[in-house]
Amino acid sequence: MTPEEKAQAGIREVYQQTMQSISSAFAAEMRTAAAGSRAIAARAQEVDRIVAEVWTAAQKRDPRLAAGTALVAVGGYGRRELFPYSDVDLLFLLDGRLDEKDLKDSIRSVHQELWDCGLRVSAMTRKLAECERFDPENVEFTLSLLDARLITGDAEVYGRLAEKLLPKLLARDRKKIVGRLLEVTRARHAKYGDTLFHLEPNIKECPGGLRDVHVCGWLEQLQEDGGAGSKAAGSAGDEEFAESREFLCTTRWFLHMRHERDDNVLDWLAQDAAAAQSLGLGGAGAQVHDAGYWMRFYFRHARSVERRVTKVMEEAEGLQAPVRRARLPLLEKIGFGGSGSKASKAVESRGFQLRQGWIALDAGLPGGDDPAHDPEIVLDMFGAMSRSGARLSRASELRVEQALPLLSAHLEDGPALRRRLAVILTGPFAGRALRTMHALGTLELLIPEFHGIDALVIRDAYHRYTVDEHTFVVIDTLHSLHAAPVVEGQPGQMAEWAGRFGTILRDLPHPELLYLAALLHDTGKGRSSDDHPRESQRMAEGVLARLELDSYESGLVLGTIRNHLEMSAALRRDVFDKETVQAFAGKVQTPEALRMLALFTYADIWAVHPDALTPWKAENLWRLYVSTSNYLDRSVDDERVGASAESELVHRVAALLPGRREAVWSFLEGFPERYIRTRTPEQVKTHFQMAERLAGGPTNTVELDFRYAAGVSEITLVTGDREMLFAGMAGALAAWGMNIVTADAFSNRQGLVVDSFRFTDSFRTLEMNDSERARLVDSVRDVMLGKVSMEKVLAGRRRGRRRAVKVAVEARVDFDDAASSHSTLLQVVAQDTPGLLHALSRTIGEQGCNIEVALVDTEGEMAIDVFYVTRLHRKLDAAEQGSLREALLAAMEQNVR
Repeated sequence: MTPEEKAQAGIREVYQQTMQSISSAFAAEMRTAAAGSRAIAARAQEVDRIVAEVWTAAQKRDPRLAAGTALVAVGGYGRRELFPYSDVDLLFLLDGRLDEKDLKDSIRSVHQELWDCGLRVSAMTRKLAECERFDPENVEFTLSLLDARLITGDAEVYGRLAEKLLPKLLARDRKKIVGRLLEVTRARHAKYGDTLFHLEPNIKECPGGLRDVHVCGWLEQLQEDGGAGSKAAGSAGDEEFAESREFLCTTRWFLHMRHERDDNVLDWLAQDAAAAQSLGLGGAGAQVHDAGYWMRFYFRHARSVERRVTKVMEEAEGLQAPVRRARLPLLEKIGFGGSGSKASKAVESRGFQLRQGWIALDAGLPGGDDPAHDPEIVLDMFGAMSRSGARLSRASELRVEQALPLLSAHLEDGPALRRRLAVILTGPFAGRALRTMHALGTLELLIPEFHGIDALVIRDAYHRYTVDEHTFVVIDTLHSLHAAPVVEGQPGQMAEWAGRFGTILRDLPHPELLYLAALLHDTGKGRSSDDHPRESQRMAEGVLARLELDSYESGLVLGTIRNHLEMSAALRRDVFDKETVQAFAGKVQTPEALRMLALFTYADIWAVHPDALTPWKAENLWRLYVSTSNYLDRSVDDERVGASAESELVHRVAALLPGRREAVWSFLEGFPERYIRTRTPEQVKTHFQMAERLAGGPTNTVELDFRYAAGVSEITLVTGDREMLFAGMAGALAAWGMNIVTADAFSNRQGLVVDSFRFTDSFRTLEMNDSERARLVDSVRDVMLGKVSMEKVLAGRRRGRRRAVKVAVEARVDFDDAASSHSTLLQVVAQDTPGLLHALSRTIGEQGCNIEVALVDTEGEMAIDVFYVTRLHRKLDAAEQGSLREALLAAMEQNVR
């Protein structure tokens, strides 16, 4: 071993020992939020020593390195943020006297020696002149220079960079750099859906992550005054921001050590491990090791960072212009219910100013009252935010936070408070105002019951948001319905349904009651209760009493909260079944309560997860609303509704088939009303023509109609009735990896079956390969005709596509004999796995039962499948239900294997 190799081995050994010591120290104090900050600074200090030692040895070999070259730490290393597997960002900075090619070998040698010492070095070589130019396509390099610091080498060279070139670059290109930084930051946020709420967040890149901490620092450095004024104004707020940074640093160090690589994803298992260690919680988590509880702390810190980066970015865009005194638009005084729901009184703003996009409290007069201490002024200010969409200045935020004790002492309940709360809730930017109030503590001041759901996590694979954020998204979604017929942010297929529900909202007599119900509907989740709607209702009763709502107003709010899951549950039933509509109508009782619940359910489903409210679910929600509304209005009796609908449809279908009226009547005879109401005349015409092609052909002939769509495709089977048709179709689609979202099966008096399946293409097979669509139809036809073994194909698909289960779902089978007058309702809740629907429907068929209607739904990892079944044209008795339950549980267990 050469002397150089021995030296490198010695450096590497010392480095490994030091890292082990740093990691041990971190492990011993990981409950404290500052553990990560101390660890990254300690690693940076150790790397400084190694770089200096290697550079000194290199200078002895090549004296030309002694003058004109500086080793500069940039990026994360420059900030002294070296996590266990972070790259060491080094800049070899040369003055103009040296030619890079002459030093190339020596610099490469230094680079290699640092790698041999155990460092992952990301190095670059630049001349001073190159650092003076700004490249919009490489803004990262310029940003890295903002964090630059000298490690070793020629201090004069580094001084020219720090004291001359960099200030000159910023003076010339400051606006360009800021603009490009804002662009890349928005693009990164968009990549993560512009939300910090992810089930498994990337704590570096997600909104509210460490990268946003860096953005705040860069933008404050790039301000004309160097950020001094901003920092002075926000010193108290900076304490919370600093705590959040420390928590994120501790979490990232923990992830690096756990994953043994630069992996910053806080996955489910890492969340469990972090909670078990009470990572970063200090005394707060000493006795609580629940992952959901720990994630509340993560989201609170991420939310703090997101608030800061949002404000700093908006300030950088020039929204905070010189103060210009302006009157706010007149604020409507809105009451809850009665005549107060109309604009009846207006007041001039007092105690605060509207700037260009910003609202700021007036300064308190010497010896006078501070506007921040007056609840009326503060609540009017939040009302102005809700109406205008303006942001609250950072200085005003701090004043409101500091004034909370005095605001609490001066706050009075009653009609005045409810009017101001109504102004906030009904403003088009209510969600923004409420989030600010929540972050500052004023929302909990008004409604202490809300505190229990602060950053509360529902830890499953379906809920996207924390409970408090879900509440605000519900309110945002309701306000978006005012913009119909085209609603921004709603996918094209959803725009129609948003427009329809928007008409209900615009005609709602008391919209403020709906928004209040939305604000309170999940407060019960903060308590240990298995029935959170009831608990939320109980907690809301205290709020409504303090606001002094009358009995009618309170009844509408409490009824919406109590029943807020009922409409979603009814969608898992046959919404065309009279008993379903009658039972649901019995719970809402009045048309206005129905309108509020329908609007709330639309927004509630949308706010659970971006993909939760599909077009077909919105369609069923609308149909249930219309059916229940008709039932409550008693405008048409059941027989006339059925007769008029059928005769009108027959007339419209017959118009498409001149001279075939009697044949159309014969085809439709015996189909349930659900088939008639859920098909357009064109669809019925297609099915009729498919049935005619079957006439006179072989007994087992099948007709298939396939309609491809980028979102949800549909395939319909028309054939003679026989066993296992529904199960065969479900299995054939599962064999192709299709995810069935809804399915139904009908038969007429002639024994003709019409089975329809709507499904999504999880792997985009049909989207990327047009030829595969014909192959899918041929494959399904072959399976239905018995030409190929579907079981073998399905087994191969199951093995090839098995995925890890994040949240285990316990299988459950329930029966209900009262939900339908002609069938037994069977509901299966199970782990969503490939081939599940096929396994269930096959088992039902093997038990001698017939599926009259099937409704399929999936929520994250959980499949909720509902079947209306009969046996020998009657409901199932108790013994038959018991036998079917055992068979289904066994089939589900087998399907998971």
